[in-house]
Amino acid sequence: MLFNPTIAWMTARGLFGRRRFLLLFPLPLLLVALAVFARVTGINNGDWGPLVINGLGIAVLLPVTALIVGTGVLGSEIDDGTIVHILTKPLSRAEIVWAKFLVASGVTALTAAIPLYVAGVLVQDFRFGLALAGAVAIGAVIYSAVFVLLSLLSRRPVLVGLLYVLIWEGLLGNLVSGTRVLSIGQYTVTYADRFLPTEYLTGNVSLPVTIVMSVIVTALCLAYAVFRLRSFTASSETS
Repeated sequence: MLFNPTIAWMTARGLFGRRRFLLLFPLPLLLVALAVFARVTGINNGDWGPLVINGLGIAVLLPVTALIVGTGVLGSEIDDGTIVHILTKPLSRAEIVWAKFLVASGVTALTAAIPLYVAGVLVQDFRFGLALAGAVAIGAVIYSAVFVLLSLLSRRPVLVGLLYVLIWEGLLGNLVSGTRVLSIGQYTVTYADRFLPTEYLTGNVSLPVTIVMSVIVTALCLAYAVFRLRSFTASSETS
């Protein structure tokens, strides 16, 4: 049994008990506020929909939330040394990684999917809201796998993650077509577009490629995270 409820509970309690958790609120509130303002003031949905949903929601809110949570569920324990206490327990490294990954995925999915569901309802209808929520939940799973691994590879995972989000996902993912195949943000857009095609989102990566790459990225990141944690000792340091 890979899922360990005790580790998952400890992870959630530690995550919600840190100040870092407060960083999760501003972006969702901003997204909902902008969507409500645009709807109330009568701005054309085609003008604000793509900007709020894709430009702010999928491109910023989702990866930043996943970065904060994904690097926090394990990285903070490495920083303060409490990871040693967990590693001394008779637990497989897979159990530890899997529990923390599931907590990170769940928290990220809820934090990002709810405001995007609201925005989807405001820009079109509840079906579009559900499509966005479902796509964002899948994106949260992939991002979480990447950032949980990153917390084991770098002493500054947040900084490295921000560079990845800004440069690879934000700049290259939108400007260089070849990099879209390796962009989690593009996968999320493709899922949303296939769940409910609309004028507000257009997937640039085919669905088969998106599904295959989603599975590969998630599986490889989790597998390497387990391997990395197995080699981690009390004197280990990420580089």
